Amino acid sequence: MKPYAIDYDTTLEGDMLGDIKAGFPSPADEEPREKLDLVRLLVRHPASTFFFRISGTSMVDAEMDEGDIIIVDRSIELYNGCSAVCYIDGEFTVKRVEMHDDHTMLIAANPKFKPIRIDRGSDFSVWGIVTYIIKRA
Repeated sequence: MKPYAIDYDTTLEGDMLGDIKAGFPSPADEEPREKLDLVRLLVRHPASTFFFRISGTSMVDAEMDEGDIIIVDRSIELYNGCSAVCYIDGEFTVKRVEMHDDHTMLIAANPKFKPIRIDRGSDFSVWGIVTYIIKRA
């Protein structure tokens, strides 16, 4: 898992036509209402935000599927229950973080994977917090 840096000289901009109902279709005004810059919308802290592509199936029940892109912000403080990119034993992984008084658990969102117990002294760090998941249709 390798982070992708954001190129802020290139914008991901498109026309925003407005809100769309997910129910019964209705005629819509096809004139753009505003410009939508996805980087500005999805990235709060540009200098500390990176993209990762999901590889594997350990987080499928958290809607992180193979090939999806996650946006990770390194400036957000760790909080109990967050999904985070963690560095453990020389590798990156994404898991839900469960903090306890004497240890931390990394919890997969797939029952096929066992939790990972992190004790004090382990080669472990939280690299950043997942803020968005970009899915393919």
